[in-house]
Amino acid sequence: MSNESAAAISAVRRDWVGEHREMYLNSGGAKGHIMDITAVGGRAFATHCLVKYIGRRSGRVFITPLCYADIGGEVVICASKGGADHHPDWYLNLRERETVEFQVATQAFRGTWREPAGAERDKVWAFMVDCHPFYASYQESTDRVLPLVMMRAQEAIPVFQASDATGTRQY
Repeated sequence: MSNESAAAISAVRRDWVGEHREMYLNSGGAKGHIMDITAVGGRAFATHCLVKYIGRRSGRVFITPLCYADIGGEVVICASKGGADHHPDWYLNLRERETVEFQVATQAFRGTWREPAGAERDKVWAFMVDCHPFYASYQESTDRVLPLVMMRAQEAIPVFQASDATGTRQY
């Protein structure tokens, strides 16, 4: 996907993603966890989590809503960036840390993360595409392999608040 195409997708999504994030945070996760995203090729009951991370250059804290699936007790997210030719910032920042903080509905966790490889990745990818079909078209639009991140909860933490974020991410 060209940078121009990625910019066009970003412009359309920017307001929706920001509004979704605020709804999720302001409700403590009671709203925003399950959303109808059929308009963008998703499911009527698509699941979303929040991921909190620290900017590798800025040191600021960011919170990003992402589609997820649960497989084998791990929360799986995809670093798709709508099929852009470069990785999303949240993924690049996550790679700099050993742990991750994430929220699913009204529960937040600190945990570990990893990237599946080989046959496991193939299995997890097929599951993600089944849950969120648009990932297949995102993968077709770029030469990079869309990273999958599997997060495992280690300890419960307080749900995220809008005030936790010290930076605002442009989508």
